[in-house]
Amino acid sequence: MKFVDEVSIFVKAGDGGNGMMSFRREKFIEKGGPNGGDGGDGGSVFLEADENLNTLVDYRYTRRFHAPNGQKGGSTECTGAKGDDLVLPVPVGTTVIDAATQDVIGDLTRPGQRLLVAQGGWHGLGNTRFKSSTNRAPRQTTPGKPGEARDLKLELKVLADVGLLGLPNAGKSTFIRSVSAAKPKVADYPFTTLVPNLGVVSVGRYKSFVVADIPGLIEGASEGAGLGIRFLKHLARTRLLLHLVDMAPLDESDPADSAEVILGELEKFSPALAQRDRWLVLNKADQLLEEEREARVRAVVDRLDWTGPVFVISALEREGTEALSQAIMRYLDERTLRIAEEPEYAEALAELDRQIEDEARARLQELDDQRALRRAGVKSSDAEDDDFDDDDDDEGGAEIFYVR
Repeated sequence: MKFVDEVSIFVKAGDGGNGMMSFRREKFIEKGGPNGGDGGDGGSVFLEADENLNTLVDYRYTRRFHAPNGQKGGSTECTGAKGDDLVLPVPVGTTVIDAATQDVIGDLTRPGQRLLVAQGGWHGLGNTRFKSSTNRAPRQTTPGKPGEARDLKLELKVLADVGLLGLPNAGKSTFIRSVSAAKPKVADYPFTTLVPNLGVVSVGRYKSFVVADIPGLIEGASEGAGLGIRFLKHLARTRLLLHLVDMAPLDESDPADSAEVILGELEKFSPALAQRDRWLVLNKADQLLEEEREARVRAVVDRLDWTGPVFVISALEREGTEALSQAIMRYLDERTLRIAEEPEYAEALAELDRQIEDEARARLQELDDQRALRRAGVKSSDAEDDDFDDDDDDEGGAEIFYVR
């Protein structure tokens, strides 16, 4: 199954049915009066969060959706049938945006949550509604109202507690494989990960958290290099970022330089996201001697002027991964407790979340505008768009893994 995290669709609610003009005609009843019924309401369009879906691929090729219209009213005061509501399932974590105004209509973050995106048209009135003591034979009816129509943009952001950052081949996928049951692809070449991967990490018997791995970033990703920065939006809803750094790169580059590259690209995408709590995780420690390992750790920490938590692990050998998982679980528990007990802290986090969402959406809209200009043949002075395009029709897509 191909992983698709952005689509544009058109939805149209059903039109209301027209009211009926009719008069009662029975044997021995010459002037029975009006008996035209009302029309039926048009069907509305809803989006519903479905925990069994993990991609928007169903809306990649079918992009126009119409709810049924209401039926016309009948004689003998019969009301027309109401149009059935149209319910479109989407993955949990989908943000719904009005394409015309760029206003956020809603976020579907809970399984079963429903969002009304197009209201069905109101029914028309039959002539029975207009009878009175002075108007015994009304010939007035009203037509049904048209249903609401909208162009929508759907954006999927995976829901995870912890997000992984790092250059290609920093060991992010290996880390997920070592701490969870997820089995993303691992290979000795860059950009092995092409789509976000999710893994559920069990800590103890009844505690767990979800970790998300996104495709690796390289220098210039904000200008379209590599896979670009489009997948960074999937980290917008995480609570903690783990910055994985390869301590023993094959090209013998400086690990501190690699760390600075990621920090630079993160700040270009969203300065607010760069303020999210972030831990430094130095990976591939098994490839270094003890003395060399300590020297490189000190060099990276001093170069970055790092004051936050630092963990030295080997994801391949599962060295230090258990201690890291325990520390993450403690952090998440303490964070939840602090949100419940400190309203100021909870409000500060909520404000940071809003800033991250706004900055990420603005940056992605900028990329979309650049892509539209390029398709129109207009040279943009800004950066090139990233390589991932909604309209690319590659057959070799991969699905997102969510293994418990």
